[in-house]
Amino acid sequence: MSPARAPCALFALLLALALRSGGGAVAAPGPATIDAQAERAAIDEWRAQRVTALTSDDGWLTLAGLFWLKDGDNSFGRAAGNTLVLDNPALAEHCGTFILSGHMVRFSTAPEGGVTHDGQPVSSLELSADTSGHPTVLASGPLRFFVIERAGNLGVRVRDLNNPHRTGFQGLSYFPVSTDWVLEARFEPYQPARRIRIINILGMEQEYESPGAVVFVKDGREWRLDAVLEQPGDRELFIMFADATSGHETYGAGRFLHVPLPSAGRTRLDFNKAYNPPCALNDFATCPLPPLQNRLRLRVEAGEKTYAGAPAHNS
Repeated sequence: MSPARAPCALFALLLALALRSGGGAVAAPGPATIDAQAERAAIDEWRAQRVTALTSDDGWLTLAGLFWLKDGDNSFGRAAGNTLVLDNPALAEHCGTFILSGHMVRFSTAPEGGVTHDGQPVSSLELSADTSGHPTVLASGPLRFFVIERAGNLGVRVRDLNNPHRTGFQGLSYFPVSTDWVLEARFEPYQPARRIRIINILGMEQEYESPGAVVFVKDGREWRLDAVLEQPGDRELFIMFADATSGHETYGAGRFLHVPLPSAGRTRLDFNKAYNPPCALNDFATCPLPPLQNRLRLRVEAGEKTYAGAPAHNS
């Protein structure tokens, strides 16, 4: 669900204009004026794109393992004697070794390990992490594995293209689409931008840049959500939130929402596009959790509900 990236210079200009135009104290606007039929069509298209992304080779439903690396040698394979054990028939008993030195990772293939990169056999290869934007992806049959970095920690993420979560995908369920949950919001900039500490589901902490908060009116009162940037140059703001449906109709740890960059101190919240984090779908994601200030005493009866095929501890 990551949006397309804009050039950083263009983003900086757009955000600067938004901040300058949003500095005054302006009342939070109410519901947006929008055609119900057009909204339904837009949401149907958005949902179809989400399912396509989830069920793709790179989708969250393919995740099959996550292993954090320690300094030095980390042997990897199906046999119990390895440091990192993945019981999968597509993996050799002793596949190879991930060698962590400083902040660099190299993979050395064991004899008969059967590991490839871009279709070619691998003997030894330095690996780029996902934070580079182009992680080095290794393969063993239907398995794909690569290095990820979270809060300074390096690990190995494994995808299985034949993952039962993917092949047995049960579809997503939603609240009915409603224009009542398409809301115009006031953007209140933070000058300078704040750094918000976010804890992920594994207890790791990471700081996100928050250029401001969105303020909207629902059920006769104002509500406020801090927005962050996932990456410099993003064309949308990212919101992690929980509400009074969390743990009931919706995933307990909250949901995600992307909203347009503000224009003239305004942006639009379409809660029909609220969606579950990857952790609602499998056990091997590292989802950020909503900060305390983004936990609403409001029933957001819009967007995605709890996934029926979620892991047992998340259902």
